[in-house]
Amino acid sequence: MRRYLVGLALFAVLSACAAADEDLNEPLVPLGEFKLGHNIVVADNAVMAPPSRRASEDELEDAMKLAIERRFGRYKGDQFYHIAISIDGYSLAVPGIPLVLNPKSIMVIKATVWDDAAGGKINEEPRQFTVLERLSSETAISSGLTQNKQQQLKNLSDNAARLIEGWMRENPDWFADKDGPGPDEAETEAEATAEEAATGPEAETEAAKTEDTVEG
Repeated sequence: MRRYLVGLALFAVLSACAAADEDLNEPLVPLGEFKLGHNIVVADNAVMAPPSRRASEDELEDAMKLAIERRFGRYKGDQFYHIAISIDGYSLAVPGIPLVLNPKSIMVIKATVWDDAAGGKINEEPRQFTVLERLSSETAISSGLTQNKQQQLKNLSDNAARLIEGWMRENPDWFADKDGPGPDEAETEAEATAEEAATGPEAETEAAKTEDTVEG
């Protein structure tokens, strides 16, 4: 009987756990005047932390871009904002021994939001997120046993997008109504910032070197 009650309690807990994207079926609450512009993800410097299944750069980027599009593409505000993400590290759980070796999947990312009208980034320093698997009937034991690589990436990416959305909702003034539309010019610079967040500080330009050139 005790074993039955423990099992029943575990079932109740797992039944109450929501998938990271389950809230997408709920009525949408506007995020000010937010409308998704460019969806930029770079993973060329992502570090795999063993033990882990290996994911390619394209697999990491594609999964995150899809999650961002699904969550933020719903908003129909009048002002464009761009989201730039660098994936710095990940670990996708491998099959283990339940209750003995129970590895979990994890991802570390940095996010920057860009205001298209202003032509620049809103948060000067990229916001770092440590993304864990959201508890579900498939991850309670180990996603390495119950999910394949693509499912693990979707789970982490969906959860990352949800965390980014929560952070953005904490800053509603970023998306307040502005006078007039702005130019759509921030993509290249936003992508460069995502790259910089992944690689660390670097010299950004050498244009100044040519300003004082004397023609012979």
